[in-house]
Amino acid sequence: MQPYSPERRTALVLCGTGAHGAYHAGVLRALEEAGVKIDVVAGHGVGAASAALAAIGGASRLWEADGLWRSPSVAAFYRWKWPLRASAWLVILLAAVTAAVGALGALGLAAPPWVPLAPLVLLLLVAVTLAVGGVVTGRSGRRRRRMSGRPWWRLLGAPFDADPIQQAFARALWQLIRGASPASGPAASELGRRYAEVLGENLGQPGFREVMVAVTDLDARTDLVAALLREPHQREFVAPRPGRERGAEVVDLSGTGRDQAGDLVAGALTPPLACDPQAVTFGVDSYWRGETHRLCDRPGAIFRLLEELASAGVTQVVVVSAVTHPQNPHRLSTPRLELRHRLSEFLGAAEAAALRDALEMARLRFDSVYVIAPAHNPVGPFDMAGAYDEASDRTQDLVELMARAYEDASHQFIEPVVGASGERLASRVPASERL
Repeated sequence: MQPYSPERRTALVLCGTGAHGAYHAGVLRALEEAGVKIDVVAGHGVGAASAALAAIGGASRLWEADGLWRSPSVAAFYRWKWPLRASAWLVILLAAVTAAVGALGALGLAAPPWVPLAPLVLLLLVAVTLAVGGVVTGRSGRRRRRMSGRPWWRLLGAPFDADPIQQAFARALWQLIRGASPASGPAASELGRRYAEVLGENLGQPGFREVMVAVTDLDARTDLVAALLREPHQREFVAPRPGRERGAEVVDLSGTGRDQAGDLVAGALTPPLACDPQAVTFGVDSYWRGETHRLCDRPGAIFRLLEELASAGVTQVVVVSAVTHPQNPHRLSTPRLELRHRLSEFLGAAEAAALRDALEMARLRFDSVYVIAPAHNPVGPFDMAGAYDEASDRTQDLVELMARAYEDASHQFIEPVVGASGERLASRVPASERL
């Protein structure tokens, strides 16, 4: 491994899901305040959305006082779908009515005439709520595909709703690129087109960086990598390669794929199984000839990102992950039984395993590889309100996670690596005292 040098082409790679985006925010703030040179920002999952903002000088929208990860709307990210939430309240009300009827009978009191019919009415309301929710979801843009299966699977689908976090990042992107356009956000295709145009026109200017994001195409059964890079790297990115169909696995954001930028970020914000996949319709002039494919995130996409970055001329990478290092013996914690926590544990374990394997490959392909990660993090991907930490016997929220990320970036990379290289130390010396 060679020492860090700002002269080398450097990529910042952001990995993670959901609430781990707050960790990205803290790291980005530390790197920007230290003036660390980053040529390419890349990511998968929520890291793809963070990278899209950072590429157009909007990283501060993540950590500001009124920024995305400090907003009260964060509590709505990846919440249960409204039919399930409404049905749960109706079931609770049904249980209360049933208990009340039983209590009246035990006391020898006659219940009002309508009380015995209340459980039946509530059950009917539950069925109607689920049916309406299934119809609404089936008509939404997320499911622009004919589906097969039992009726109840059509009604239920995936349990969590990715729309709030997708809309939050879309608004943040639109506020940066809209210019004199109306305040209301456009369709995903228009957002993607404007984003690609703004980034392409300003690439190389202060605050603007090259970008690369990865999602998984469930229909093509491959990872889909989209990028907007400087020449000649963009030309090499889309160039044919022996034994591989590049049109099926890459999206050129500077050309025919610019309309897909918004949908690709939305797909990256869609965790597997937890949420319905994001549907994206490719252009008729693309490899897929107007087909509609389903996109979602995959923890193992970090491997593919590093592979494409190496081919794009990157020689130095900084990988950021909110997943902790492998646990030592006698560090077990009490498993939580809620579905969201079980999914969080799986995603965290999958990302840790994928990152470990990807770093082994990266050290063979890059001159320098650096990792910024917490030694301890109780906040899972779906812990938008924070999480109780058994080790410290208290609750840690996303603001504290951002602060921890800021410290980790300083202690793990900026001070020992950038500072040791002399770049940051030289900036502290007055010009009159420099040799």
